[in-house]
Amino acid sequence: MRRLWTYIHPYRRTFWASALLLPVTSALMLVQPWLLKVAIDRYAERGDAAGLGRSAALFLAAVLGELAALYLQYWLTMIVAQRSLADLRLDLFRHVQRLPQSFFDRNPVGRIVTRLTTDVDVLNEMFATGSMTIFMDGLTTAGIVAVMLWIDWRLALVTLSAVPLLLFAIDFFRRRARVTYRTIRERVARINSFLQEAISGMSVIQIFAHERASYEEFLDHNGAHRDAYHLSNVYEAMLFSIVEMTASISMALVVGWAAGRIGAGAIAFGTLVAFLEYIQRFFVPIRDFSAKYAVLQSAMTAGERIFQLLDTPVPIESPADVRVPAAEAPERGSVEFEGVSFAYKRDDLVLRDVTLRVAPGEKIAIVGATGSGKTTLTKLLNRSYDATRGSVRVSGRDVREWDLGALRREVGVVLQDSFLFSGTIGDNVFLRGRPGPEEIARVLRAANVDGLVASLPRGLDERVGERGANLSSGQRQLLAIARALACDPRILVLDEATSSVDAESERMIQEALDHLLADRTAIVVAHRLSTIERADRIVVMHHGEIREMGTHAELIALGRIYARLHALGTGASLDEREDAR
Repeated sequence: MRRLWTYIHPYRRTFWASALLLPVTSALMLVQPWLLKVAIDRYAERGDAAGLGRSAALFLAAVLGELAALYLQYWLTMIVAQRSLADLRLDLFRHVQRLPQSFFDRNPVGRIVTRLTTDVDVLNEMFATGSMTIFMDGLTTAGIVAVMLWIDWRLALVTLSAVPLLLFAIDFFRRRARVTYRTIRERVARINSFLQEAISGMSVIQIFAHERASYEEFLDHNGAHRDAYHLSNVYEAMLFSIVEMTASISMALVVGWAAGRIGAGAIAFGTLVAFLEYIQRFFVPIRDFSAKYAVLQSAMTAGERIFQLLDTPVPIESPADVRVPAAEAPERGSVEFEGVSFAYKRDDLVLRDVTLRVAPGEKIAIVGATGSGKTTLTKLLNRSYDATRGSVRVSGRDVREWDLGALRREVGVVLQDSFLFSGTIGDNVFLRGRPGPEEIARVLRAANVDGLVASLPRGLDERVGERGANLSSGQRQLLAIARALACDPRILVLDEATSSVDAESERMIQEALDHLLADRTAIVVAHRLSTIERADRIVVMHHGEIREMGTHAELIALGRIYARLHALGTGASLDEREDAR
């Protein structure tokens, strides 16, 4: 609640205006039974029609005032709720964008999405159900007790005699509900995680006729979620029933005890009517408490999970004092790995003491079997991960000394599996905003996508389906190259862009790469000989170490790993040949 208040605080004036209406509402509610008592005892017995009229008018004014105060209080509360929770979502998304790649390796996408959507919606439900007023309900209940004691303390004690049983039940269910709602939130996250994965991989599920097994797995997740909710419903129903039972017992005790006293003239009939009204109103907030407390417990569990995400440390951040190398600096565009070791898991090294220097403008190819550490090496350049030992320098500066935004503008990346966002072609190519017409034409022409854009009905404004599903793999790759060209980085990291496309697409992509690589430093994770042989140097990795380095001709003459890979033939990729060896 203290953490949530930090988001409510900017809207505290509206919040306190809403809070100030709560005692007004309570006072107007408390006065209504007393007005009934006065009307019966003072005016009805005497047949005073004018007095009854005045009492009726006051009663109506109290009812209408209570309704107006309730409406205004709820409206102001929801203004605070929507604005503060919108700020919370923004902070969550901002924080998620800062988290390192290792966090997303460990946490399923569906679970993260649950934090930003479902869990925040639960907090919204807390405001909508009035759960934030649960403490005011307690004050209202205390006010009712005080008024009953003031009217007739003996009758008040009879009314409250059944309350200790109720308090015991509330305490018991309070403890059980917290555990239950934490389980519910965990199982909601599991369902969302499973659905995200299953829907993203639906083509694989259908191709391999995996529907039945996938359905059975979802059945288990859904059943676990249902059972957790059933248990919470049992607790809520039992608490609600106990409240109703206690209210009925209290009313019966009051009527039974007061009946003889009224006959003896010790208690006025209006007093009994007022007490019955107060009893009903006394148990209304307690009855609502069972529902509000259930929502409040669920919200507190959701809040724990939300703030747990917000408290996740960000190990890879920009330093406080950053300086970008001057554009004319002679080392601008250089890359250095100095004694670099790296492990995704502790003591399980993927890279071992790697030392490599790449001069500005040089093109190198990195080859090796799957799992040899090629891609991991490139991920250290833009600080997707930090080296476990050693240092990585870009343009003469350790990557830890760079502003992350500037570093990632300096080092461009074109992945083998190009990711496109839902939106337009232009939005995907020009992530930093569209430049002028001449620059747009230059980028599209250099990336060989000018023909593709011209053939589309809406050109750059053509919509892209989710993950680019309405485009071929070759077209997606060309757009990824255009995106890199538009960013104009000094250093390029390429995960072989032509490994999964047809011959014509490969030709177009290769032409686009020629434009992309011109006057830039390039580190290419290579699979095809056509890319490898054109590199200035070839780095051969094996089991996380650099085993060989040189030009194509030098490595062939050396007659070791690279030469054996090359000798296996030109029909397979180097990865395939190494795996075969």
